[in-house]
Amino acid sequence: QVQLVESGGGLVQPGGSLRLSCAASGSIFSINDMGWYRQAPGKQRELVATITSGGSTNYADSVKGRFTISRDNAKNTVYLQMNSLKPEDTAVYYCNAEGSVWYEAPIHDYWGQGTQVTVSS
Repeated sequence: QVQLVESGGGLVQPGGSLRLSCAASGSIFSINDMGWYRQAPGKQRELVATITSGGSTNYADSVKGRFTISRDNAKNTVYLQMNSLKPEDTAVYYCNAEGSVWYEAPIHDYWGQGTQVTVSS
């Protein structure tokens, strides 16, 4: 199994910044794509940003120019730097990783427990 643990969420004023971290641990053989998703109350979960093992990134239009995703492969950790935060960014943010474990061949998607980000005055 692979476990993902997010951290860094909290309450911030509009225009402020937060950095989310997600560390993967467990019987990791390899991790391919990693990403961040978010879910606001009453809405479906949506993709925020993804990053491949080679560092290629993709962002939702709503966060382009404000958020930056990065990763440290040696630490099996993905980050989300969030700048110029808006109230509409308020959501639970979930970390996702596509990977495999030592004891089985199939590739699986793994999810963290989520961390709350609230943007409010």
